[in-house]
Amino acid sequence: MTLYGLPTCSLCSAALKAFAKVDIPVTFRDVRTDPLSEAEWAVLAVNVGAGVIDKASPAYRSINAFVRESEVEVQLAHAPAMMARPVITDGTRWTVGWTPEIQSGWGV
Repeated sequence: MTLYGLPTCSLCSAALKAFAKVDIPVTFRDVRTDPLSEAEWAVLAVNVGAGVIDKASPAYRSINAFVRESEVEVQLAHAPAMMARPVITDGTRWTVGWTPEIQSGWGV
């Protein structure tokens, strides 16, 4: 299982702690220090869709109009911090966020 996020994200930290508590191994991938390739962003965009962009984030508000109107993977490659977090996948299922429903779906 892989959790994509930022080390400063409180929801990412909560998710990692919850998985550890129930002994579910998770690989954390910091999207800023270990950026995804274009192909990886494209897979994420296909599986999660436009909901992966956090339009309330300062990173989103600071990008120019050209990038804002670009494809999701272009936006995320330009400013990974505007990704809604955490994004969690086991390779077949993808979720964004850390709601009670998502937690239950992952068995935590």
